[in-house]
Formats: sequence, structure tokens, C-alpha cells
Amino acid sequence: MKVILLADVKGLGKANDVVEVNDGYARNFLFKKKLAKESSVSNLNEVNLKKGAKAEHERRALDAAKDLKKKLDGQSVSLKMKAGEGGKLYGAVTSQDVSDALKKDGFDIEKKQVVIKDPIKNVGTFGVRIKLHPEVSCEINVNVEAL
Repeated sequence: MKVILLADVKGLGKANDVVEVNDGYARNFLFKKKLAKESSVSNLNEVNLKKGAKAEHERRALDAAKDLKKKLDGQSVSLKMKAGEGGKLYGAVTSQDVSDALKKDGFDIEKKQVVIKDPIKNVGTFGVRIKLHPEVSCEINVNVEAL
């Protein structure tokens, strides 16, 4: 029997996949737990519409990330932090600090999108990567100044 999976089923497939299973497995397990529904013309059309909408949503997200990259690439952000002798910071610059500074400049960047390779513990200028989309990222400069 062909069924359309409504959720990911380990060893069988992912949501919206059309798979062939035994009749008893479909009736006694998949249908009862609402993990699948019968494969009919209307159900297949519904799945195709969902896949098309998801692809369009992903395409728009990618386009938005590319536009943001054009605006953000090469930008500089200044942070004022407490520092001791020799320009050594009392703490470290975190991704939250960079995210807050970008939000002040009008960019809606979450802290989990900011990737800092090595901890920033000194005064100076450092390169930080911003991951806008799984396929799109850009570099910004972070200027750390002593208070």
C-alpha cells in the first residue's frame, strides 16, 4: 500500500514522502498514530502544493539573505569595553555584544548568527563572520576600544 508520511518515521522516510508499506503496518501503526495518510490523487496534490510552497519560501529566504549580505558585508561595528593595562579586556567580546551593536545600526542579527572564531580579549580590530543563511555568510569588522 502506498502512503504519504505526515511526519518523519525512522527507517521509512521523511515527512511528505510517498512510500510503499505493508497493509497491516499502514492500518495498525501508521494510520492509528497519524504518521501517514493514504496515497490518493487529492492527497498527492496537497503534498505537491506544500512542497512547492516550501521551495518558494526557501528561495525567498535565500534572496533576502543575499540582499542583507550586500548591505552588511564590510561594515564596521565599534564596541567600548573595560580594559586593563596593555589593552587587555576584563572579559571577552561575545556574540551577544556584536548582535546588540548591529541591532543599534539597524540590522536584525541574532546572536546565534554571529560566529567568532577566536575569543576577542584585546583592544583592536577583528574580523567576525555573520551566518545569514546556510548558504550565505559575510564578514564584518569589530573595532574594540577601551573605556
